Amino acid sequence: MSFDQLTFDNPAERYSHLKGKKQKQPLPGLDRDLDPQADHGEESYRGTGRLQGRKALITGGDSGIGAAVAIAYAREGADVVINYLESERTDAERIGGLIEHEGGKAVLIAGDIRHRDFCRELVAKAVDALGGLDILVNNAGHQVFHEDFTDISEDDLDRTMKTNVYAMFWITQDALQHMGPGSTIINTSSVQSYKPSPVIIDYATTKAAIVGFTKGLAMQLAEQGIRVNTVAPGPVWTPLQVTEGQPQEKLESFGEVTALGRMGQPVEMAPAYVFLASPESSYVVGETINVNGGMPVP
Repeated sequence: MSFDQLTFDNPAERYSHLKGKKQKQPLPGLDRDLDPQADHGEESYRGTGRLQGRKALITGGDSGIGAAVAIAYAREGADVVINYLESERTDAERIGGLIEHEGGKAVLIAGDIRHRDFCRELVAKAVDALGGLDILVNNAGHQVFHEDFTDISEDDLDRTMKTNVYAMFWITQDALQHMGPGSTIINTSSVQSYKPSPVIIDYATTKAAIVGFTKGLAMQLAEQGIRVNTVAPGPVWTPLQVTEGQPQEKLESFGEVTALGRMGQPVEMAPAYVFLASPESSYVVGETINVNGGMPVP
């Protein structure tokens, strides 16, 4: 699908031909094996140079929303570091190769952000590879459903909290040592912050925490000229959904609860991240941009 085809079409019909299917992948899942394949903007995102010369670190940049943001940032002129898990190398190399084929710079750094030492290493390697850092996208996430709240084990909670919250704290603390006025931090929250599903309570809890983190840190850093904001996606078709992120019976109707009646695609999230990283959003601080297909939230 070309950019021109996407410009004036009906948003309720755009991507409506892509329907979720019952399928299961082992954690953390691969975009390569997702059916149907998601749109990350490989053909549909066209940049306009809004991030020329910027240097970005994106966690979870190998697949899903992170991959779409990486493609968009590169096409807007930014150099990009993509963090991913070693088992996701196939996806990471595909996105990195796409960016480099088009003349952009993509640096791939594998590692598990649940570990404090690796977070330090990640930021240090990113700064060294890019010659600095002025955009941080805390995007990597972990989600596994539990039909019964009492089934959430200590290990389950620990993995969700460390991936979604602890790593965000650690990486942001390390990145701030290299960020100056004009830098931006963008966190990935979720509609789950406002409309939590009873089967992913631990995930929803972390996403609500991200909103609070964003608002508090934004107030602290604003006087330094560093802006902090968050994007709260709705139901988006990514490997997160098929690696026990949703019950199998919900995959075929995934996204139909939205006003548009369909699930979102990763590329539809990317413009919000571009806006928040660009000077166009210079007066936007501590805000949440909801990109959820029409799910009323506060």
